[in-house]
Amino acid sequence: MKLREPMPDLLGAVEWLNGEVTKEDLIGEKPTLIHFWSVSCYLCKEAMPQVNQFRDQYKDKLNVVAVHMPRSEEDLDIEQIKQTAAEHGINQPIFVDSEHKLAEKFENQYVPAYYVFDREGKLRHFQAGGSGMKMLEKRVNRVLDELEKTE
Repeated sequence: MKLREPMPDLLGAVEWLNGEVTKEDLIGEKPTLIHFWSVSCYLCKEAMPQVNQFRDQYKDKLNVVAVHMPRSEEDLDIEQIKQTAAEHGINQPIFVDSEHKLAEKFENQYVPAYYVFDREGKLRHFQAGGSGMKMLEKRVNRVLDELEKTE
């Protein structure tokens, strides 16, 4: 995905955990962070406490949606996904992308990967890999600052 492209529709999940959201639910009021992760991804698990802290810190200002993107056959076990999500405190909606339908729409090949959309649903920041939560926070704050200036 290129910067400023609109958020794709959140369709094609084999299952939603922790409640289902649509693109329409996310656009309009506040920016959105969509993060891709996988049960077999060590870096994802390592970054999860920071993602959760981020989610909790900005809960009134930011939508957060997780996307489980499998990297192997073992990653398709829905019970394993539920267990890992519970162990790591992932209580935001989780799009289970076992068929890579959302990953294809996002043109995403990485876990962890983070996409920040402004409140109009336009992509403002993308990053992949385990490091860079500071950069992610900076980008989210920039989008939030813009939001406050327009209100």
